[in-house]
Amino acid sequence: MGVILGVLFHFIGGFASGSFYMPYKKVKGWHWESFWIVGGLFSWLIVPPLAAYLTIPGFFDIIKNSSAGVLGATFIMGLLWGIGGLTYGLGVRYLGVALGSSIILGLCSVFGAIIPSIYYYFTPTTGKDTIADLFGTTWGLLVVLGLAVCVVGIIICGKAGAMKDKELGGAETDASGSEFKIGIGLLVAIVSGVLSACFSFGIEAGTTLGIVANDIWKAANLGQGEFLFRNNVIFVVILWGGLTTNFIWCVILNIRNKSFGDYTNKKTPLLKNYLLCALGGTMWFLQFFFYGMGESKLGNGASSWILHMSFIILVANMWGLVLKEWKNVSKKTSRTIIIGIATIILSIIIVGYGNSLK
Repeated sequence: MGVILGVLFHFIGGFASGSFYMPYKKVKGWHWESFWIVGGLFSWLIVPPLAAYLTIPGFFDIIKNSSAGVLGATFIMGLLWGIGGLTYGLGVRYLGVALGSSIILGLCSVFGAIIPSIYYYFTPTTGKDTIADLFGTTWGLLVVLGLAVCVVGIIICGKAGAMKDKELGGAETDASGSEFKIGIGLLVAIVSGVLSACFSFGIEAGTTLGIVANDIWKAANLGQGEFLFRNNVIFVVILWGGLTTNFIWCVILNIRNKSFGDYTNKKTPLLKNYLLCALGGTMWFLQFFFYGMGESKLGNGASSWILHMSFIILVANMWGLVLKEWKNVSKKTSRTIIIGIATIILSIIIVGYGNSLK
Protein backbone atom coordinates (compact mmCIF):
# COMPACT_ATOMS: atom_id res chain seq x y z
CA MET A 1 0.00 0.00 0.00
CA GLY A 2 2.89 2.36 0.77
CA VAL A 3 4.27 1.96 -2.76
CA ILE A 4 0.83 2.59 -4.32
CA LEU A 5 0.35 5.74 -2.24
CA GLY A 6 3.86 6.89 -3.12
CA VAL A 7 3.22 6.51 -6.84
CA LEU A 8 -0.16 8.28 -6.48
CA PHE A 9 1.39 11.23 -4.63
CA HIS A 10 4.09 11.54 -7.30
CA PHE A 11 1.42 11.51 -10.01
CA ILE A 12 -0.52 14.32 -8.32
CA GLY A 13 2.70 16.32 -7.96
CA GLY A 14 3.60 15.58 -11.56
CA PHE A 15 0.17 16.71 -12.73
CA ALA A 16 0.53 19.99 -10.83
CA SER A 17 3.97 20.64 -12.30
CA GLY A 18 3.05 19.56 -15.82
CA SER A 19 0.00 21.85 -15.72
CA PHE A 20 1.33 24.93 -13.91
CA TYR A 21 2.15 26.86 -17.11
CA MET A 22 -1.43 26.69 -18.35
CA PRO A 23 -2.66 29.68 -16.27
CA TYR A 24 0.32 31.74 -17.46
CA LYS A 25 -0.73 31.20 -21.08
CA LYS A 26 -3.97 33.03 -20.27
CA VAL A 27 -2.25 36.15 -18.87
CA LYS A 28 -2.94 39.10 -21.20
CA GLY A 29 -0.81 42.16 -21.93
CA TRP A 30 2.13 41.35 -19.64
CA HIS A 31 5.72 40.61 -20.53
CA TRP A 32 7.07 37.16 -19.68
CA GLU A 33 9.22 38.42 -16.79
CA SER A 34 6.26 40.16 -15.17
CA PHE A 35 3.96 37.16 -14.93
CA TRP A 36 6.86 34.85 -14.13
CA ILE A 37 7.96 36.74 -11.01
CA VAL A 38 4.43 37.42 -9.75
CA GLY A 39 3.70 33.70 -9.98
CA GLY A 40 7.11 33.02 -8.48
CA LEU A 41 6.32 35.04 -5.36
CA PHE A 42 3.57 32.52 -4.67
CA SER A 43 5.75 29.55 -5.67
CA TRP A 44 8.79 30.47 -3.61
CA LEU A 45 7.84 32.98 -0.92
CA ILE A 46 4.17 32.80 0.06
CA VAL A 47 2.89 29.23 -0.31
CA PRO A 48 5.94 27.22 0.97
CA PRO A 49 6.02 28.71 4.51
CA LEU A 50 2.22 28.56 4.62
CA ALA A 51 2.36 24.83 3.81
CA ALA A 52 5.10 24.32 6.41
CA TYR A 53 3.11 26.28 9.02
CA LEU A 54 0.03 24.14 8.43
CA THR A 55 1.89 20.82 8.56
CA ILE A 56 4.93 21.27 10.85
CA PRO A 57 4.38 23.02 14.21
CA GLY A 58 7.36 25.23 15.01
CA PHE A 59 8.92 24.77 11.56
CA PHE A 60 10.75 28.09 11.77
CA ASP A 61 12.42 27.05 15.04
CA ILE A 62 13.79 24.00 13.20
CA ILE A 63 15.32 26.31 10.59
CA LYS A 64 16.61 28.79 13.19
CA ASN A 65 18.30 26.07 15.24
CA SER A 66 19.91 24.35 12.26
CA SER A 67 23.63 24.76 11.51
CA ALA A 68 24.83 27.48 9.16
CA GLY A 69 26.50 24.82 7.03
CA VAL A 70 23.26 22.94 6.39
CA LEU A 71 21.28 26.12 5.69
CA GLY A 72 24.02 27.51 3.44
CA ALA A 73 24.37 24.35 1.36
CA THR A 74 20.59 24.01 1.00
CA PHE A 75 20.24 27.67 0.02
CA ILE A 76 23.05 27.45 -2.56
CA MET A 77 21.42 24.42 -4.16
CA GLY A 78 18.25 26.50 -4.28
CA LEU A 79 20.14 29.32 -6.03
CA LEU A 80 21.40 26.94 -8.70
CA TRP A 81 18.00 25.26 -9.00
CA GLY A 82 16.51 28.76 -9.37
CA ILE A 83 18.53 29.23 -12.55
CA GLY A 84 17.19 25.89 -13.73
CA GLY A 85 13.64 26.97 -12.89
CA LEU A 86 14.14 30.28 -14.67
CA THR A 87 15.42 28.63 -17.82
CA TYR A 88 12.62 26.05 -17.54
CA GLY A 89 10.15 28.85 -18.15
CA LEU A 90 12.18 30.04 -21.12
CA GLY A 91 12.49 26.51 -22.47
CA VAL A 92 8.72 26.06 -22.40
CA ARG A 93 8.33 29.49 -23.96
CA TYR A 94 10.56 28.68 -26.94
CA LEU A 95 9.93 24.93 -27.38
CA GLY A 96 6.35 24.54 -26.21
CA VAL A 97 5.00 22.73 -23.16
CA ALA A 98 5.51 19.23 -24.56
CA LEU A 99 8.97 19.34 -26.10
CA GLY A 100 10.48 21.82 -23.63
CA SER A 101 9.36 19.84 -20.59
CA SER A 102 10.47 16.53 -22.12
CA ILE A 103 14.05 17.60 -22.78
CA ILE A 104 14.49 19.56 -19.55
CA LEU A 105 13.01 16.97 -17.24
CA GLY A 106 14.69 14.08 -18.98
CA LEU A 107 18.09 15.61 -18.26
CA CYS A 108 16.91 16.50 -14.78
CA SER A 109 15.92 12.87 -14.20
CA VAL A 110 19.38 11.63 -15.09
CA PHE A 111 21.36 14.10 -12.98
CA GLY A 112 18.92 14.15 -10.07
CA ALA A 113 18.79 10.38 -9.77
CA ILE A 114 22.39 9.38 -10.36
CA ILE A 115 24.55 12.08 -8.74
CA PRO A 116 23.11 11.77 -5.17
CA SER A 117 23.61 7.99 -5.31
CA ILE A 118 27.26 8.53 -6.25
CA TYR A 119 27.65 11.00 -3.38
CA TYR A 120 26.22 8.54 -0.87
CA TYR A 121 28.55 5.83 -2.15
CA PHE A 122 31.49 7.88 -0.88
CA THR A 123 29.57 9.31 2.11
CA PRO A 124 27.41 6.42 3.40
CA THR A 125 24.22 7.56 5.13
CA THR A 126 21.60 5.33 6.69
CA GLY A 127 18.50 5.06 4.51
CA LYS A 128 20.14 6.52 1.40
CA ASP A 129 20.62 4.50 -1.79
CA THR A 130 24.10 4.38 -3.33
CA ILE A 131 25.23 3.73 -6.87
CA ALA A 132 26.29 0.26 -5.65
CA ASP A 133 22.71 -0.39 -4.51
CA LEU A 134 21.41 0.57 -7.93
CA PHE A 135 23.78 -1.66 -9.87
CA GLY A 136 24.07 -4.45 -7.31
CA THR A 137 20.42 -5.37 -6.67
CA THR A 138 17.49 -6.53 -8.77
CA TRP A 139 15.32 -3.58 -7.80
CA GLY A 140 18.19 -1.16 -8.43
CA LEU A 141 18.88 -2.56 -11.88
CA LEU A 142 15.20 -2.16 -12.75
CA VAL A 143 15.33 1.47 -11.61
CA VAL A 144 18.43 2.04 -13.78
CA LEU A 145 16.66 0.33 -16.69
CA GLY A 146 13.66 2.61 -16.16
CA LEU A 147 15.95 5.63 -16.18
CA ALA A 148 17.57 4.46 -19.42
CA VAL A 149 14.17 3.92 -21.02
CA CYS A 150 13.14 7.41 -19.89
CA VAL A 151 16.23 8.87 -21.60
CA VAL A 152 15.36 7.01 -24.79
CA GLY A 153 11.88 8.52 -24.61
CA ILE A 154 13.39 11.99 -24.26
CA ILE A 155 15.61 11.44 -27.28
CA ILE A 156 12.58 10.36 -29.32
CA CYS A 157 10.66 13.46 -28.19
CA GLY A 158 13.66 15.60 -29.13
CA LYS A 159 13.73 14.00 -32.56
CA ALA A 160 10.05 14.82 -32.94
CA GLY A 161 10.81 18.45 -32.06
CA ALA A 162 13.49 18.66 -34.74
CA MET A 163 11.06 17.18 -37.27
CA LYS A 164 8.45 19.72 -36.21
CA ASP A 165 10.89 22.59 -36.65
CA LYS A 166 11.78 21.41 -40.14
CA GLU A 167 8.13 21.10 -41.15
CA LEU A 168 7.25 24.51 -39.76
CA GLY A 169 10.00 25.96 -41.94
CA GLY A 170 11.49 28.05 -39.14
CA ALA A 171 8.18 29.72 -38.29
CA GLU A 172 8.21 31.96 -35.20
CA THR A 173 5.05 30.40 -33.77
CA ASP A 174 3.36 27.01 -33.89
CA ALA A 175 -0.33 26.19 -34.19
CA SER A 176 -0.87 26.86 -30.47
CA GLY A 177 0.40 30.42 -30.89
CA SER A 178 3.51 29.72 -28.80
CA GLU A 179 6.92 31.05 -29.82
CA PHE A 180 8.97 28.27 -31.39
CA LYS A 181 12.72 28.89 -31.58
CA ILE A 182 14.51 25.56 -31.72
CA GLY A 183 18.07 26.89 -31.34
CA ILE A 184 17.78 29.08 -28.26
CA GLY A 185 15.10 26.76 -26.91
CA LEU A 186 17.43 23.74 -26.91
CA LEU A 187 20.23 25.77 -25.33
CA VAL A 188 18.17 26.97 -22.36
CA ALA A 189 16.54 23.54 -22.06
CA ILE A 190 19.94 21.87 -21.61
CA VAL A 191 21.01 24.45 -19.00
CA SER A 192 17.68 24.03 -17.21
CA GLY A 193 17.81 20.25 -17.27
CA VAL A 194 21.23 20.14 -15.63
CA LEU A 195 20.63 22.83 -13.00
CA SER A 196 17.06 21.79 -12.16
CA ALA A 197 18.54 18.61 -10.69
CA CYS A 198 19.96 20.81 -7.93
CA PHE A 199 16.54 20.64 -6.27
CA SER A 200 17.21 16.97 -5.58
CA PHE A 201 20.64 17.91 -4.23
CA GLY A 202 19.01 20.60 -2.08
CA ILE A 203 16.78 18.01 -0.46
CA GLU A 204 19.86 15.93 0.28
CA ALA A 205 21.72 18.96 1.70
CA GLY A 206 18.79 19.80 3.98
CA THR A 207 18.15 16.23 5.10
CA THR A 208 18.81 17.03 8.76
CA LEU A 209 15.98 19.58 8.74
CA GLY A 210 13.59 16.87 7.60
CA ILE A 211 14.97 14.42 10.14
CA VAL A 212 14.31 16.83 13.00
CA ALA A 213 10.73 17.41 11.77
CA ASN A 214 10.25 13.66 11.38
CA ASP A 215 11.59 12.87 14.87
CA ILE A 216 9.38 15.48 16.51
CA TRP A 217 6.30 14.14 14.76
CA LYS A 218 7.10 10.50 15.49
CA ALA A 219 7.61 11.29 19.17
CA ALA A 220 4.11 12.79 19.28
CA ASN A 221 2.56 10.06 17.11
CA LEU A 222 4.04 6.77 18.28
CA GLY A 223 3.68 3.81 15.94
CA GLN A 224 2.25 5.79 13.02
CA GLY A 225 5.16 5.43 10.63
CA GLU A 226 7.06 8.19 8.84
CA PHE A 227 5.96 11.83 8.70
CA LEU A 228 4.39 12.62 5.31
CA PHE A 229 5.23 16.33 5.40
CA ARG A 230 8.76 16.31 6.81
CA ASN A 231 10.31 17.79 3.65
CA ASN A 232 8.14 20.91 3.76
CA VAL A 233 10.65 22.60 6.07
CA ILE A 234 13.47 21.82 3.60
CA PHE A 235 11.48 23.28 0.73
CA VAL A 236 11.23 26.64 2.49
CA VAL A 237 15.02 27.07 2.49
CA ILE A 238 15.58 25.71 -1.03
CA LEU A 239 12.92 28.00 -2.45
CA TRP A 240 14.44 31.07 -0.80
CA GLY A 241 17.40 30.38 -3.06
CA GLY A 242 15.13 29.89 -6.07
CA LEU A 243 13.37 33.18 -5.37
CA THR A 244 16.68 35.05 -5.19
CA THR A 245 17.90 34.11 -8.67
CA ASN A 246 14.53 34.48 -10.37
CA PHE A 247 13.73 37.81 -8.70
CA ILE A 248 17.08 39.35 -9.69
CA TRP A 249 16.80 38.21 -13.31
CA CYS A 250 13.17 39.30 -13.72
CA VAL A 251 13.94 42.75 -12.29
CA ILE A 252 16.81 43.06 -14.79
CA LEU A 253 14.38 42.18 -17.60
CA ASN A 254 11.81 44.64 -16.22
CA ILE A 255 14.46 47.37 -16.44
CA ARG A 256 15.72 46.31 -19.86
CA ASN A 257 12.25 45.94 -21.39
CA LYS A 258 10.73 48.84 -19.45
CA SER A 259 7.98 46.51 -18.31
CA PHE A 260 7.50 47.68 -14.72
CA GLY A 261 4.27 49.27 -15.91
CA ASP A 262 2.73 45.83 -16.43
CA TYR A 263 1.92 45.53 -12.73
CA THR A 264 -0.38 48.57 -12.78
CA ASN A 265 -1.43 48.74 -16.45
CA LYS A 266 -5.20 49.25 -16.31
CA LYS A 267 -5.47 48.46 -20.01
CA THR A 268 -4.87 44.83 -19.09
CA PRO A 269 -7.17 42.62 -16.98
CA LEU A 270 -5.11 43.26 -13.84
CA LEU A 271 -7.15 41.27 -11.32
CA LYS A 272 -7.47 38.31 -13.67
CA ASN A 273 -3.74 38.40 -14.45
CA TYR A 274 -2.79 38.43 -10.77
CA LEU A 275 -5.18 35.57 -9.99
CA LEU A 276 -3.87 33.50 -12.89
CA CYS A 277 -0.29 34.07 -11.72
CA ALA A 278 -1.26 33.12 -8.17
CA LEU A 279 -2.84 29.92 -9.49
CA GLY A 280 0.14 29.04 -11.65
CA GLY A 281 2.60 29.76 -8.84
CA THR A 282 0.64 27.70 -6.33
CA MET A 283 0.43 24.78 -8.75
CA TRP A 284 4.19 25.00 -9.24
CA PHE A 285 4.76 24.57 -5.50
CA LEU A 286 2.26 21.73 -5.16
CA GLN A 287 4.62 19.52 -7.15
CA PHE A 288 7.08 19.72 -4.27
CA PHE A 289 4.40 19.32 -1.62
CA PHE A 290 3.28 16.03 -3.14
CA TYR A 291 6.85 15.03 -4.01
CA GLY A 292 7.61 15.18 -0.29
CA MET A 293 4.63 12.95 0.45
CA GLY A 294 5.63 10.46 -2.25
CA GLU A 295 9.23 10.47 -1.05
CA SER A 296 8.12 9.64 2.48
CA LYS A 297 6.49 6.48 1.10
CA LEU A 298 9.12 5.43 -1.46
CA GLY A 299 12.33 6.87 -0.05
CA ASN A 300 14.34 9.81 -1.38
CA GLY A 301 16.39 7.85 -3.88
CA ALA A 302 16.50 7.48 -7.63
CA SER A 303 13.06 5.87 -7.70
CA SER A 304 11.17 8.85 -6.30
CA TRP A 305 13.02 11.36 -8.48
CA ILE A 306 12.56 9.40 -11.71
CA LEU A 307 8.87 8.76 -11.05
CA HIS A 308 8.25 12.42 -10.27
CA MET A 309 10.05 13.69 -13.38
CA SER A 310 8.46 11.07 -15.62
CA PHE A 311 4.94 11.96 -14.51
CA ILE A 312 5.64 15.65 -15.19
CA ILE A 313 6.90 14.80 -18.68
CA LEU A 314 3.83 12.67 -19.33
CA VAL A 315 1.37 15.36 -18.22
CA ALA A 316 3.21 18.14 -20.05
CA ASN A 317 3.13 16.16 -23.30
CA MET A 318 -0.59 15.52 -22.88
CA TRP A 319 -1.12 19.27 -22.50
CA GLY A 320 0.95 19.78 -25.62
CA LEU A 321 -1.48 17.59 -27.53
CA VAL A 322 -4.51 19.37 -26.03
CA LEU A 323 -3.04 22.77 -26.97
CA LYS A 324 -2.48 21.47 -30.51
CA GLU A 325 1.24 22.24 -30.37
CA TRP A 326 1.66 19.41 -32.89
CA LYS A 327 -1.09 20.52 -35.25
CA ASN A 328 -0.17 20.85 -38.93
CA VAL A 329 2.76 18.43 -38.66
CA SER A 330 3.00 15.21 -40.65
CA LYS A 331 1.63 11.88 -39.46
CA LYS A 332 5.19 10.64 -39.13
CA THR A 333 6.05 13.47 -36.72
CA SER A 334 2.85 12.88 -34.76
CA ARG A 335 3.66 9.18 -34.47
CA THR A 336 7.17 10.04 -33.28
CA ILE A 337 5.99 12.22 -30.39
CA ILE A 338 3.37 9.61 -29.42
CA ILE A 339 6.06 6.91 -29.37
CA GLY A 340 8.18 9.18 -27.19
CA ILE A 341 5.34 9.65 -24.71
CA ALA A 342 4.61 5.90 -24.70
CA THR A 343 8.28 5.19 -23.97
CA ILE A 344 8.18 7.54 -20.99
CA ILE A 345 5.05 5.77 -19.71
CA LEU A 346 6.93 2.47 -19.98
CA SER A 347 9.78 3.93 -17.92
CA ILE A 348 7.32 4.88 -15.17
CA ILE A 349 5.98 1.33 -15.05
CA ILE A 350 9.49 -0.14 -14.87
CA VAL A 351 10.60 2.20 -12.07
CA GLY A 352 7.40 1.61 -10.11
CA TYR A 353 7.79 -2.16 -10.37
CA GLY A 354 11.45 -2.01 -9.44
CA ASN A 355 10.70 0.08 -6.37
CA SER A 356 8.03 -2.41 -5.27
CA LEU A 357 10.76 -5.08 -5.02
CA LYS A 358 12.93 -2.97 -2.73
